[in-house]
Amino acid sequence: MKKLFCFAGALALAVGVFAGRTATVKAADTTWQPVATLGVSLTDAQRSGTLSTLEKAAGLSSPTTLTVNGSTLVKYLNPSGSTFTANSGVWSSALVQKTSTGGINVTIVPYDGKNNITTITEDQYRNAAVTAGVTNANLFITSATPIDGSGALAGVYAAFAENGETLDASQINAAQDEVDTLSKITDANKDKDGYSDKLLNNAVAGMKSDMASQSNSGSQTLSQNQIGNIVDSQLEKNNLGTIINNNQRTQIINLLVTIQKSGALQSSGFKQQAEKLADSIQDSAKSLFSDLKTKLNSEDTRNFLQKIWDAIVDFFTSLWNWVVAQFN
Repeated sequence: MKKLFCFAGALALAVGVFAGRTATVKAADTTWQPVATLGVSLTDAQRSGTLSTLEKAAGLSSPTTLTVNGSTLVKYLNPSGSTFTANSGVWSSALVQKTSTGGINVTIVPYDGKNNITTITEDQYRNAAVTAGVTNANLFITSATPIDGSGALAGVYAAFAENGETLDASQINAAQDEVDTLSKITDANKDKDGYSDKLLNNAVAGMKSDMASQSNSGSQTLSQNQIGNIVDSQLEKNNLGTIINNNQRTQIINLLVTIQKSGALQSSGFKQQAEKLADSIQDSAKSLFSDLKTKLNSEDTRNFLQKIWDAIVDFFTSLWNWVVAQFN
């Protein structure tokens, strides 16, 4: 009988224990002259129209103008594997406005009502800019004809050099690798349910922030396995764990290894810019990330409750086996 009372007491105790359980345009930095980078292949009419389109979007007039030609592409893009020549055409253009705060904001501006940037997305431009070492800037991108948008990105790098801020070549190369990698992954997954370029770029921005934190801003080198764990964590957080295949996962890991080798993690403000980028991406698509959070929370709740139930079953199974053993 005493043993039965012990069992009842343990049962009651166990029951009691378990029952208790936005693109936002920021103010300009007046010490930095805004620069409009215009593709060399534009006709006179297109050049005028492009400049007007960019000025109107940025809300300013008379920026410094800079022509981007094939040699500009060779200088900034070829070291990462592109094959431009001095005779390559350039149509995509940019207006770069430095700001004192606010992170990196990108607006792809329609030309005559049409978005002619066919490959690089706003968030891909932003992630590339973070990797290249750009901090706090409004970037306006447009093209008079359909084009991938590489010329505009080379123009961004050239605009910083025009203002005396030459970006690190290794980081620019890593940024170009990033644009190529992310655009290919987005193209491969664009028709898959649950995939979004915003989710991928948010995940990559999170990966950069995590890498900066875990490496103490680049003072320690992360192993490929550590980077792989960061990639897996951010893909899961963005519900891309089952969408991104193993080959694409490897591409992302290799990209982050390249970014680490470029010295980007050691750049002043890299972690902060990556965090601001992630926050901004989420703010620009609140419904998307709200639905994602709800889904993940429901999965977490279900997993948590399942673990509790498994623990209860295991506890009482063990307790019952103990009681039975006492009477045998």
